[in-house]
Amino acid sequence: MKKRVFLIAIIFPLSLYSQVEKYPIYTECIDVKRQFTEKCFYEQTKKIFFREFNSSILKKENSPKAINVTFLTTNSGVFKVIYMNSSQEELKNEVARVFDTFPKVTPAMLNEYAVEMRFVITIPNKKNVRKIKLQRAFKSIAKNKSITSKYKRHSSQLNIPFVYQRYIPYEFSMHKAENTHTAVKPYIYSSVNTYMNLDKEKEQFLKPNLKSRVAKKLWNEHLLEVNGEGYWFNLNFLTDVQLGKDNSKNSFTYNSTFGVNIHGGFGDKFSFSATILEGRGRFSEYISNFIENPSNTFKPAFSAGLVPGRGKTEGLGGSAFYYPVTEGYFSYTPNKFLQFQLGNGKNFIGDGYRSLLLSDVSSPMPFLKLTATFGKLKYSSIWLWGTDVRQPVVMDNTHARKYIALHYLSININRKLNIGLFESAVSKGDEGFDMGFLNPLIFYRTIEFGRGEDAGNTMLGLTVKYKVKKNLLLYSQVVVDEFFFGRFNDLGFWANKFGVQFGAKYFNAFKIKNLFLQGEFNMVRPYTFSHKDPVLNYANYSQPLAHAWGANFWETVGIINYKFKRWTGTAKFTLGEKGFDKEATISYGGDIYKSYEIRRGDENNELAQGNKAAIFLMDLQARYLLNPSSNLSLFGGVIVRKFSPETATAVFKKSNQIWFTIGIKADLFNWYFDF
Repeated sequence: MKKRVFLIAIIFPLSLYSQVEKYPIYTECIDVKRQFTEKCFYEQTKKIFFREFNSSILKKENSPKAINVTFLTTNSGVFKVIYMNSSQEELKNEVARVFDTFPKVTPAMLNEYAVEMRFVITIPNKKNVRKIKLQRAFKSIAKNKSITSKYKRHSSQLNIPFVYQRYIPYEFSMHKAENTHTAVKPYIYSSVNTYMNLDKEKEQFLKPNLKSRVAKKLWNEHLLEVNGEGYWFNLNFLTDVQLGKDNSKNSFTYNSTFGVNIHGGFGDKFSFSATILEGRGRFSEYISNFIENPSNTFKPAFSAGLVPGRGKTEGLGGSAFYYPVTEGYFSYTPNKFLQFQLGNGKNFIGDGYRSLLLSDVSSPMPFLKLTATFGKLKYSSIWLWGTDVRQPVVMDNTHARKYIALHYLSININRKLNIGLFESAVSKGDEGFDMGFLNPLIFYRTIEFGRGEDAGNTMLGLTVKYKVKKNLLLYSQVVVDEFFFGRFNDLGFWANKFGVQFGAKYFNAFKIKNLFLQGEFNMVRPYTFSHKDPVLNYANYSQPLAHAWGANFWETVGIINYKFKRWTGTAKFTLGEKGFDKEATISYGGDIYKSYEIRRGDENNELAQGNKAAIFLMDLQARYLLNPSSNLSLFGGVIVRKFSPETATAVFKKSNQIWFTIGIKADLFNWYFDF
């Protein structure tokens, strides 16, 4: 489809990388505002030095030149003289004595790490001793200090498993720092460890007095840990065992998933991870209806259905299903600028709960990711190998393949404003992989134009993030599938296909530590993400690659999360409307697996058109962390879902669902049931 939108990229000048650094703090400076702590430190240091220093000793100094004394505050807050350009022993001893009288201070901080910080005090000459100068020694240990960790994983190139609640403190630490990029997920352990002391975060939950080996494995450690010369790996047994009840005819619901995860590294540049899971479960009625949806625009071939976010399933009888899941990747970081990953898994782009660019809603898929970070820029290229599992596109008993190439450029305009530029291109697998899509630089639109209008499907996107305060930020996304500027004011025209997102995050809300609030609005116009040829839609494994609801909807999400010691409580509220198809042969724009060639019409298209359904969900969850190494937790929760279509059908029934669950699990990824 010929596009009417072109992207103009502006290259911004680079600047040096910066991090959050705090000066040492005297007791007298504790209540001083942060912007004045440097001044307070200098004033107190001079005051103490003048009070203690015996200036008469300078009369014995033969050299008229200025005397420079280099000293530091250690990472424990102690003053220490390390150099002085005087040969007079009496003067050296006097300076050392003076600094021995200095009180212990709160040490300098680099992000959340206590570090050394150097200073130079200059005594001009004998006559002007009270005009001493005090300044930073800019070859400071704090600037050059590398962050080390006693736990190999924390300094590795491994991904931190992307679980929404778990990422809240990571994001907060990065938002408090300067020149960070938070949109592309999952994060790397070594990267987050620069801004947040992961050792400290873990050790607060360890039980140091355990004697039994079994107890240590349950509460503190990985199941197996191996550390050798230049290599290491950990192995964990994974479980997700749930028991529940909803208000359907089923006697109970359950999930029984077991598996293993092994991860490790060779040196400090290469890491790997592999996860194998075998799952069996019976879900709430509305999820079972989703899994068994018989529509030829959804149901996978050679399968009893599709478990959301997991993949194809086999029926076990009694509305129970079997589903295997495998994920794994290699991660290589050759230098501080580049990072490569190759594997099978999920990726996410955005600062919201949802994403209109790339989400982790669909099943794991093969990917290759290149990330380049330099100055104020972070550039990500992601290549995905997708699958269309529907029966109508099966050829020679093989599912249809598709290739998705993505670019995302994150730019820190200043300390508060970040802008991101996004583009994607989808091509069919039966035509072979076009080597032009391996181009790591923008733009894909030119490649699609050269191949022909119907050879692929491209989209453009823009993200904006603004830090109102350290703990409050606003974010937004715009995705454009197609737009006709000549009909800019005519939103009823079918080909004006786009989506928008607006949201806000509030960390330590109302000065309550670990209270997190988030509000978000999402809207996607009819026919967005769809294509004339459904294989070229923006989807994978019968689920969207962006928002879980596909297109033709609006949605609001409110989230409250509070953490206290090992306990975490989350309340999520979702309200929205989505338009479903009234007839199988006509597309109203909500099913992105239907060709837009069978659209209801070119004009007068409205948001949530068709069989409009009002959707409300309330999801309350509570968790108790058992093991910080494997992230094993006890949990309990309730989901309330009200689904009210204008016209009830066999597939889209009016329902009021209440689903209670309790269990024990080790979280490795998000699992979305809010549709």
